[in-house]
Amino acid sequence: MDRQQVEDAVAAIAPDRATVRMDGERVGVVLDATGLDGEARDALAAAVEVAVRDAGAAEVRVVVTAERTGRSLIAVASGKGGVGKSTVAANLAIALALAGRRVGLVDADIYGPSQPRLMGVEGTRPQAIDKRLLPVATPYGVPLLSMGQLVEPGRAIAWRGPMTAGALSQLIDADWGAADTLVVDLPPGTGDVQLTMVQKHRPAGAVIVSTPQDLALIDARRAIDLFDKAGVPIIGLIENMAGYQCPHCGELSDPFGHGGAEAAAAESGIAFLGRVPLDIGIRTASDAGHPPAWKKDETIFASIGAGVAAWLASR
Repeated sequence: MDRQQVEDAVAAIAPDRATVRMDGERVGVVLDATGLDGEARDALAAAVEVAVRDAGAAEVRVVVTAERTGRSLIAVASGKGGVGKSTVAANLAIALALAGRRVGLVDADIYGPSQPRLMGVEGTRPQAIDKRLLPVATPYGVPLLSMGQLVEPGRAIAWRGPMTAGALSQLIDADWGAADTLVVDLPPGTGDVQLTMVQKHRPAGAVIVSTPQDLALIDARRAIDLFDKAGVPIIGLIENMAGYQCPHCGELSDPFGHGGAEAAAAESGIAFLGRVPLDIGIRTASDAGHPPAWKKDETIFASIGAGVAAWLASR
């Protein structure tokens, strides 16, 4: 068995990723799998082993290593439910991916998971390797993990705080492969899941979602206060359900008020990331698992995503 032959066989499959060590007829290969997901990592290791055996090795051992990928966690939060936070989180994740980031989506709304439907993968279940979950691929290039994929449809999740905190950690500490950004759709409020998020997993920043309505803004300020006290930067505030245009007469109206979130952002000294209108097209597309951010001519979420991407790039 010729050493050069073995090295050439390995280099053809894993260029710049492998180091070959030989002891007689035994060959060891140290394989750097940094940036590869679990499936790609296993496939590469298997291909290297076959190539070395074909080169004449009697015994082959492939050791896979990987550097820990630095990831930015973006918490998407609201002080109350019903403001469209999950729809915003799904579209933000897609917009960031289209802007060039490698994005994963964590549905941390343990009691009311909705991301599997929003992302068009309802009914799928994640696999696990070495007790680590493997995120489920979606049609939009953003892998997803959600409690909605781990429980039976329609089943209530009646867990106390420690169990929800453990579930959140299992989702975030999954095998996210090459993802450099995780968008985390938090449940409404300021409870156990939020506290676990800021204390244990430390987001790079938080995006707050509110409607223009005064009641929603009161709770949005509470969410801002939670992250402020924890030392987590607020990336900005998004005003959802901001204005409605009648499809028949074209008249514009503001069922939830106008400009309240922008004013609250200015008052709090944080960035205003943009408005998302009250649009039946967004609602129907979301219910059907076709997030509007995926459309080529979409501008609303693309603009919001560009703002968040710029903030991340400046860190």
